[in-house]
Amino acid sequence: MQKIKLWFGICRPRTLFASVCPVLMGLIAIQSVVDAWVALATLLCALSLQILSNLINDYYDFKRGSDKAGRVGPARALAEGLVDEKQMRNACLIAVGMSVALGLYLVVEGGRVILAIGVLAILFAWLYTATHHSLSYLGIADIFCFLFYGPIASAGTAYLQVGCFSWTAFLLGCECGCIAVCVLATNNIRDIEDDRAVGKRTFAVRFGMNAARVGVALMLVAALLFGYLGLRDNGYCWLLGIPFAFSVYLYVRLLKAKGPQYNRCLFSFGLLNACYTVAAFLIVLLGN
Repeated sequence: MQKIKLWFGICRPRTLFASVCPVLMGLIAIQSVVDAWVALATLLCALSLQILSNLINDYYDFKRGSDKAGRVGPARALAEGLVDEKQMRNACLIAVGMSVALGLYLVVEGGRVILAIGVLAILFAWLYTATHHSLSYLGIADIFCFLFYGPIASAGTAYLQVGCFSWTAFLLGCECGCIAVCVLATNNIRDIEDDRAVGKRTFAVRFGMNAARVGVALMLVAALLFGYLGLRDNGYCWLLGIPFAFSVYLYVRLLKAKGPQYNRCLFSFGLLNACYTVAAFLIVLLGN
């Protein structure tokens, strides 16, 4: 049980809203589940890809010295000596295997479009941290975070169900992508000094903490806008005001946060993603 709890924590369960919500948004957008098994496989594949990205990130941030014992953020198993490098590499291989197995099933169902999405998702999970020119160290990871935890995931989910592109799924996915960027930005604001010390040039390091905070504010407004554009034909879209009000509260907390308080902000922004997903579901349900 101790090992299960340890590896469950290593997978960063509090971050997994980022992969679950856009898949659910894709299903909400088309207002049906044509194939329940495909929907389940899509959800599990999205989860396994995010877990893979988290594991690769942990491994290479440790190798580069970004993650150390006693860090301000949540403890990392490698940095704390709870697992060794071989165990983390094996975990990465297991996550790759799960992602590929689920992905192949989805490719059989969805064809070349899904194959392209799957290959790119694994590629960018690797490129996020693993290379000397990794996305996170170049400061452009936010773009790919938005795309793969947003419109690509939602539009891809809808495509697997109905076999065509859905603008509603795309727009609702953009909403999720904006919130995912807020999570990443909060992480980078918290780690700005440590990242600067090891040459990790995140957006916050490149442009400063104030610019990163402004970026979060813009993403929160954009999330509301994308949600409205996706659901504007529904008379209950005013319900989006509830998660937006929550986002304003979270932003004030972010501005006041110090040290470990950023960790609570991270989890809260994940919950915000779930709140927008629930709001979208209720809007569609009541509209019918």
